[in-house]
Amino acid sequence: MSTARAERLVNLVLALLSTRQYLTAEKIRGIVPGYGDAASDDAYFRMFERDKTELRELGIPLETGRNGAFDAIEGYRIARRDYELGEIDLAPDEAAAVALASRLWDSPELTGQAQGALVKLRAAGLEVDDQAPTVVEPRVRAEPAFGPLLAAVQNGQAVRFEYRRSGSPERMMRTLEPWGVVSWRARWYVVGHDRDRGATRCFRLSRVTGQVRPVGRPGEVRRPEGVNLLKLVTATGDSEPSPVTTARLWVAGGRAAGVRRRGTVVGRATVDGEDGDVVEIGLLYPESAADWISAQGPDVVVFEPDVLAKSVQDRLEAVVARQGSVL
Repeated sequence: MSTARAERLVNLVLALLSTRQYLTAEKIRGIVPGYGDAASDDAYFRMFERDKTELRELGIPLETGRNGAFDAIEGYRIARRDYELGEIDLAPDEAAAVALASRLWDSPELTGQAQGALVKLRAAGLEVDDQAPTVVEPRVRAEPAFGPLLAAVQNGQAVRFEYRRSGSPERMMRTLEPWGVVSWRARWYVVGHDRDRGATRCFRLSRVTGQVRPVGRPGEVRRPEGVNLLKLVTATGDSEPSPVTTARLWVAGGRAAGVRRRGTVVGRATVDGEDGDVVEIGLLYPESAADWISAQGPDVVVFEPDVLAKSVQDRLEAVVARQGSVL
């Protein structure tokens, strides 16, 4: 979300909160800064429709109605009783931390939610500077399964998904009653009750393949009292150091220089009629290499181990699926 759009949304929220009457679209165009820059009536109405959708997705209760029985045009307002938060008092360093947190996410859906939180805080009267320079610009990357699983936790709904166990390319279907999503050692895990095993289980999100599908009705799953999710993950996660695994990759001739720098060329091979080098790389966590290997596209093919080849294939299939949904 651009700074200009965020400011426009804040101004729109403030305008709709400041009146008990319903404001028509034309009235809003005249009083809310940012809308006057629209090149035409059509451009304004498209902008306004996008902003209304954005506010509703942020959870802001946008009402529509007429001020009287003889009004022919509907208007808009936000009821304070449904919108206002309790008093928020952040010290300058706390506000700076909130702004920095909104810039950490490297996933589109979470970036949008973080920016939405800034809109709400600014509308509540807090000055949160999300453009301040930082010495370090960290990024937090969430797996594709993060959003659906977090939504399932919030909705109290069971889910089904395919999962690959550590060191195995085989996919198995799991049905889970999720209690929460936590991060440990730079990896994301979902914790809950595994219906297939009849026991508490932790699943690493990077091994969840395909779509996460809800099962049953919302509100059926409840997190048990006193459960420490992080403790469960640390007790069952990858606590033992992994031995070094030698990965064998085919690298197209003159391509993927970054991959070549990490390993050693041990031979030549032809893949789909194209000549290339066979490169061996020692990896402590083969699955963790799937991200940067899959980023090479067709220039790199994994020969072994199978678990790494499958992880790369899963990521490439996910990219193709996302492109297909956009088209």
